[in-house]
Amino acid sequence: MAQDIPLLSGGAGFFTNTTGGNTTYQPILTPVLAAPIGQHLLIESRANVVETFSPQGNGQGYNHSTFLGLSYLQGDYIANSHVTLVGGYFLTPFGTYNERLSPIWINNLDGPLIFGIGTMVNASGTGAMLRGNAFSTENVSISYAAYFSAGSTTKEFQSQRSSGGQLNVYFPKKGLEVGTSYGRSLEHNQTNAVGMHVWWEPINSPLRIRSEWAHGPHSQGYWAEADYRLSQIHGEESLIGRLEPVFRLQQTFRNAPDPSDELPAANTQRVDFGLAYHLPHEVRLNTTYARQFSSTGNVNIWETGIVYRFLFPAWRGKS
Repeated sequence: MAQDIPLLSGGAGFFTNTTGGNTTYQPILTPVLAAPIGQHLLIESRANVVETFSPQGNGQGYNHSTFLGLSYLQGDYIANSHVTLVGGYFLTPFGTYNERLSPIWINNLDGPLIFGIGTMVNASGTGAMLRGNAFSTENVSISYAAYFSAGSTTKEFQSQRSSGGQLNVYFPKKGLEVGTSYGRSLEHNQTNAVGMHVWWEPINSPLRIRSEWAHGPHSQGYWAEADYRLSQIHGEESLIGRLEPVFRLQQTFRNAPDPSDELPAANTQRVDFGLAYHLPHEVRLNTTYARQFSSTGNVNIWETGIVYRFLFPAWRGKS
């Protein structure tokens, strides 16, 4: 019988961001732990170690800051194929970017402008969540997630008192998914956030089209993204087959001032163009250019990065 050996995985990367002529440098380490305990219990966690070097202005050198924190630290009790009970510090299940695309070895572009809608404080919750697959056939699969988070001001586990959930419908033969999200802040000023997403990843094709819309109490917006790895030209290991162009269009609309949602203070439009190049041994190069338009000023944004994806057992298993 195979042993349940804990796995250490994650990514290490180095990124630069040039916005309006000012360049910031960020080395990042993101380790992930997955430790099964028996057949039904799984402990999982993801940490972030980030060094940031940003210009002081007026040629006075760079400021330096260090961030060390957890994205999540949770225990999963897998009752059966339909129900998993999650407890601890977990990623808020709102939209698609937070849970699926935020790891540095997955995303080809930085976080969308509407990321702050519905994800609450720190994009994580402290409490309990119920999730699983409610119904599944060869033609359709329906999954769900519902959570409650308590308020926490602890430095390592900051969260807002909130509740919400997701419902997703997937059509496997078409590679099409449609989903909706709901989040409610239960703090002093109770507010609601709603969202929906549409993903289309055609079967036997490297094309991926993703889109998401979200509406909060003081803002709303959307993003739509398409990428296509040129693997059908001489195979994915060829020089041209390793290349993956990416395009994203996004807009936000401000209804009222609200610095807590972290969205732009004015209506904003942004277009991103990116190229990812997949090298051997799980190394990827990224370069992107974005043009952002707003009444507060237009700006060019250039980003580059290199990411290494790693995976290995925590210790050697017995034969």
